[in-house]
Amino acid sequence: MSYLEATNDLYKEAALTPDVGLCCTTNPIWQFPGLSIPKIMQEMNYGCGSTVSAQDLVNNPKVLYVGVGGGMELLQFSYFSRQKGGVTGVDVVDEMLEASKQNFKLAEEENDWFKSEFVNLVKGDALNLPVEDESIDVAAQNCLFNIFKTEDLKKAISEMYRVLKPHGRLVMSDPTCEQPMNETLRNDDSLRALCLSGSIPIKDYVKALTDAGFGTIEIRSRKSYRVLSPNHYPTDELVFIESIEIAAIKDPMPKDGPCIFTGKTAIYYGDEEYFDDNAGHVLMQNQPLAICDKTARQLAQASDQIHISESTWHYNGGGCC
Repeated sequence: MSYLEATNDLYKEAALTPDVGLCCTTNPIWQFPGLSIPKIMQEMNYGCGSTVSAQDLVNNPKVLYVGVGGGMELLQFSYFSRQKGGVTGVDVVDEMLEASKQNFKLAEEENDWFKSEFVNLVKGDALNLPVEDESIDVAAQNCLFNIFKTEDLKKAISEMYRVLKPHGRLVMSDPTCEQPMNETLRNDDSLRALCLSGSIPIKDYVKALTDAGFGTIEIRSRKSYRVLSPNHYPTDELVFIESIEIAAIKDPMPKDGPCIFTGKTAIYYGDEEYFDDNAGHVLMQNQPLAICDKTARQLAQASDQIHISESTWHYNGGGCC
């Protein structure tokens, strides 16, 4: 049995018998005015963070969600989209698609504005998406890509890139790990399916996205997730796992490399009214400007009267690029 088949079997069981906190840390549930999320959807929230952000969801976007779970985030996306077929949910597990379908009927009973036809559920594979080229405004996945091994991860990201419109957004939440893991952990298909042993360092995760062509990367959140300890897992040392919320935007790749926002800020404190680096960045005196890591390096060399903050790993738009 391959690791993908083991993963499918795990989530088949999770669809038939909902398991609160099956693989991921319980995350606060986004609530919006007029939105009621059925209890069963919350119990089947198998993600490690949130991919739903109002800033991504303007002008009735077409949304793709891969790995539907109990349908909670598809319902949240529908709250913003509110059109027939506005959200497409793709999953390879028949039982999960059926569970979501039933959960949407409950959502109709609890929400006057919602209709099940807002969501188009489709059986499909993240590695071969049944979606037309450049037809999607916002694509999302929550706690799925960390399961994939390297070549499958590249394929899954390239598929998301293919279906997004120019300037479309791929929004994700996934575990990451900065420490090396031993081969026993890496090769345990069950732990991988549980989102515990497939995670990679943030720089490798970001590189996989920029290698696919995404010109802008936003790391929006970085949080503690799990600890693999010797008394519970096959490891001789503690392994600390985090989770990130990240957006990859299908902007053209800049000639000098991608813009990667990790929450850095620049503040000019010189005597002039403003500082202009003549490269498109103007800093007003003592006013903070969110900057990407590339601009941070350039400004640090351009003047010794600019404070560059450390990465906060929390970025929410605006700034230099």
